Amino acid sequence: MAAGAKRDFVALEQRRREAARLLRKGLSQAEVARQVGAHRQSVSRWAAALEEQGLRGLRGAGRAGRKPRLNEAQLKTLVRLLKRGPEAAGFATGVWSLPRVAQLIERRFGVRFGTTRVWQLLRGLGFKPQRPTRRALERDEARIEQWKRKRWPQVKKTLSEKGG
Repeated sequence: MAAGAKRDFVALEQRRREAARLLRKGLSQAEVARQVGAHRQSVSRWAAALEEQGLRGLRGAGRAGRKPRLNEAQLKTLVRLLKRGPEAAGFATGVWSLPRVAQLIERRFGVRFGTTRVWQLLRGLGFKPQRPTRRALERDEARIEQWKRKRWPQVKKTLSEKGG
């Protein structure tokens, strides 16, 4: 399993139950391991648990690692708030920064995160860093288009006549 990949605890428990069914049919631990795609040592542990506690002993321990500080509903709310924009959240300008997102999370949910954790959280939610396009406020798209259609062909022709 790749590092950081989410484990399917239901599928893992189903695999242990399938192994238990095969063990009860009298198959060897090595054969059960081959059929369910597990290590023989794992099947040995499962067989011992099955003998001591029955099927109850094959139940999963539940989620691994630390419990998340924001639940699924809070994460959905956070995504909604982020999509509304910083101005809607009470910030002066329309640019999200990691400290601003951390501030929003603390104000809304009472949970304090550092910028590194905010970055990881945003990546996990599918957000990617955005760079604002640097364009002059005075930019006139119509005049630029006109220059491209009329003036650029003339400049280009002059360049090719000069051998450039």
